[in-house]
Amino acid sequence: MPAIDFGTLEVGAPIGASSVRVNRADLIRYAGASGDFNPIHWNERFALEVGLPGVIAHGMFTMGAAVQLVTDWAGDPGAVIDYQSRFTKPVLVEDPAGSNPGDFEGTEIVLEGKIGALDAEARTARVDITVSVGGQKVLMKSQAVVRF
Repeated sequence: MPAIDFGTLEVGAPIGASSVRVNRADLIRYAGASGDFNPIHWNERFALEVGLPGVIAHGMFTMGAAVQLVTDWAGDPGAVIDYQSRFTKPVLVEDPAGSNPGDFEGTEIVLEGKIGALDAEARTARVDITVSVGGQKVLMKSQAVVRF
């Protein structure tokens, strides 16, 4: 991807959109990579017993999927100098009864980004990321700052 010319950026301009599908097998792999083996992320019975609607994705998995949109656009993960988000709704990851983990295509997380603010002196752009599942936002105030 060619380098982005900071001078051509405009507030409100889209940076792109993508989606990520996550199923229970993905959550099991993520648990191994992150060390977060909380059973709410893989055990349906446990998740229901603690009052959740079912197995939910790791919050950091969801945040990682969101910031990937920005790093792909920027072309350099090191250009992201700040990233923050608020969790508003868990990402429910359902697999049909009786299926093996990974047999189900998974839950789709939809990501859209746009330029929210520019700082010409610091040569930074704040990217606002909309993160939703089934038309409902699951992260709020998801923002990344990119330095050029």
